[in-house]
Order: sequence, then structure tokens, then C-alpha cells
Amino acid sequence: MKKLKKIIQFDWDKANSGKNWESHKVSDEECEEAFFDQNKKMLKDVVHSGDEERFILLAQTKANRILFIVFTTRGEKIRVISARDLNKKEKNLYEKSN
Repeated sequence: MKKLKKIIQFDWDKANSGKNWESHKVSDEECEEAFFDQNKKMLKDVVHSGDEERFILLAQTKANRILFIVFTTRGEKIRVISARDLNKKEKNLYEKSN
């Protein structure tokens, strides 16, 4: 499991700000909350890591919503690529591991 260095900030620009809200009704703020979940699960996304390393985060928000987030790190910044709710199979796996 990947361990993140100290999170300094998130990288939200015109290309990715609000994108997950339009697609999956996940706000930028809710994405950020998930990174502070004490029970989060983080894995390397070996399938989609190309020019840059990508990771998958399974984590719960303050509203008890469990998210599947794909992200990369750029220095001390986290750049969220996509975020959505877990599907039924992913949710069962997440709950069994906690």
C-alpha cells in the first residue's frame, strides 16, 4: 500500500475542478475529505499508470459516502483524476476489509 507524504494541498485547476461533480455528483471538497479517512485503502493503479504513477483510494467521507478515487501525486500535491461511488462488489470488499 502506498503511503502519502504529508499532504500540503490538492491540485484543482480548470481541467479537473468540478469534473467529478458533473459526472458522478462528487464535489472537490468531498474528494479531499476522503484522503483523511483513518480506514482508507490505497493501491497502485498498475493498469492505468503510464507517464505518471496513478493510485486508487477507497475511502469514506464525513457523510459516510464511500468513494473510489483515482489520483496521482505531483510533488506535495494530490491531483484527483476521477471520483465516484463504489459499486456493489467494491463496497462489499471495502466493508469486509474493515
